[in-house]
Amino acid sequence: MSLSRMMKWITGGCEAFLGIPIVGGSFILSTTWGALLAMFILHVITLLITQKEKGSIAGSVIGMVTSFVGVIPIIGMIMHIATAVVLLIDAGKNES
Repeated sequence: MSLSRMMKWITGGCEAFLGIPIVGGSFILSTTWGALLAMFILHVITLLITQKEKGSIAGSVIGMVTSFVGVIPIIGMIMHIATAVVLLIDAGKNES
């Protein structure tokens, strides 16, 4: 498994967790939005690795946007779920 694929699984799983109603929001608030900063950094790292491996960067870009939008309660939850779906589908694709 490539490093970019592994990072997409990790970031996708984290985004899925943050998208869980009440639980994800409570976690974000309990870290004083530090979780969103950590996710932004993870998405940047994933983007750089994926670019180097010439893979799809869409999930990481959406994830970086989500890290900023995540402060808005309902919109943030929807964005976390959408980002998780994009990243996990991309991670699950067969490598060519």
